[in-house]
Amino acid sequence: QVQLVESGGGSVQAGGSLRLSCTASTARFSNFAMGWFRQAPGKEREFVAAISWSGLSQNYSDSVKDRFTVSRDRNKNLMYLQMTDLKPEDTAVYYCAASRDSVISTRESRFVSWGQGTQVTVSS
Repeated sequence: QVQLVESGGGSVQAGGSLRLSCTASTARFSNFAMGWFRQAPGKEREFVAAISWSGLSQNYSDSVKDRFTVSRDRNKNLMYLQMTDLKPEDTAVYYCAASRDSVISTRESRFVSWGQGTQVTVSS
């Protein structure tokens, strides 16, 4: 079974930083784009960031593009989300996901493998 596991969530004050990690159980995911999504209480899951198979291209939602950075280490089957200047509205469960494509996409339907999520809570 292929698994994606997120870690690094926690509680921080507004303006703080966190780095989320996503570990893939197989090197197969190194050949595909990956991304981060989040779901806040009472809201639908939304796109946060995505990264191409090579790691050279990234895409961000407007709400995080100047504050978050997505990166990956294909050799170690790892993906990261560095979050800075966190705001209370960033509070959500964050999920990592792997796409079926090598190019990046913001469409949730293109991501076929998902982790269990990690909680990020930002207090004002």
